[in-house]
Amino acid sequence: MAASPLSPQFQQAYGRAPAVITRAPGRVEFIGNHTDYNGGAVLGVAIDRGVEVAAAPAADGVFRVRSTSGAAPVEVSGVPPTRLEGAAAWANYVFGVWHSLADFSRPRPAGFDVLVDSDLPAGAGLSSSAALELATALALTALAKAPALPPDQLAKLGRHAENKYVGVPCGILDQGTSAFGAAGQLVHIDCRGPSFARVPLPGATHLWIFNTKEKHALVDGLYATRHRECLTAAKTLGVAFLCDLTPAQLAAAAGQLDPVVARRAQHVVEEHARVGQTIAALQRGDLAAVGRLLTASHRSSQHLFENSTASLDRLVDALVRHPAVYGARLTGGGFGGAVMALTGDGFTAADAAGIAGAPPHPAEVLHLRSGEGAKRTD
Repeated sequence: MAASPLSPQFQQAYGRAPAVITRAPGRVEFIGNHTDYNGGAVLGVAIDRGVEVAAAPAADGVFRVRSTSGAAPVEVSGVPPTRLEGAAAWANYVFGVWHSLADFSRPRPAGFDVLVDSDLPAGAGLSSSAALELATALALTALAKAPALPPDQLAKLGRHAENKYVGVPCGILDQGTSAFGAAGQLVHIDCRGPSFARVPLPGATHLWIFNTKEKHALVDGLYATRHRECLTAAKTLGVAFLCDLTPAQLAAAAGQLDPVVARRAQHVVEEHARVGQTIAALQRGDLAAVGRLLTASHRSSQHLFENSTASLDRLVDALVRHPAVYGARLTGGGFGGAVMALTGDGFTAADAAGIAGAPPHPAEVLHLRSGEGAKRTD
């Protein structure tokens, strides 16, 4: 087995070596905010940080889950519950995958020891949950001595686990990007299929994340509220998904909607269009146009979808004033979290620190690279 820092930690935690080690990357939502569950398109990028899972079968039929982060260890005898509460709730991602394997008619281990490690900062909107789901699915499949899940099935299973067992009505962006990621590539997802493709990310660009560390507890309701508003808009307008509509069609029918719901729908439909425009701009190498689209995405989140915050807005305002910044936008579900900036070589760590340190709340800065998708690493 290849050397991994997690292997000796697993040995210390469980008194034996792991049978498998897997890793799945976090992701940056490049553009396509809340379009995924609305039947639209998204662009994501897998990053060089993620979640690692070490696992071994447990002959005693007990399910043990621990984390290097200090999260409460969880131990369950017999069939794991479908939902844990309180300090043990973080294990829902692991047990949700275990339950989902049965839902997908896949074999699963009758007991396991799992140790989770992550170098993704909490609350930064980089989707540590999807990374945990995919790394867990790869590990548990290996423990069951089953063939590896192909990337599309891996993404669908992870999303199913989060929707059904964790209770977050997310789309396929997070899991799809983590499954299909590749260095130097964006992942383009047509969420209707879903279908997956890769789009080259120009080499002379940099991704910076500014993490406000503001809490955005998606399960607590804000995400779910926006989800319901979008479904209400689609039902009222007689379409299966909001992204069935063009911006012109929505504008003609918007009078049928409550004003708040109309704003949510406008954001989603126009954001879907921006994804296609961004791909076209990337293909012709027009980074200035890409940047304008990224910033327009943020302004739409700020004013129409209202999932931004004052801290996120201040960061975007400061970033887009810098001449080496192409564009900036909130990334992830919103309601806190982080801003992504796409920059050229002229944007430095000192520039980032100066913008991040502005009052009232300094942000954590991450200079990220694109990375590989979910895989076994042992």
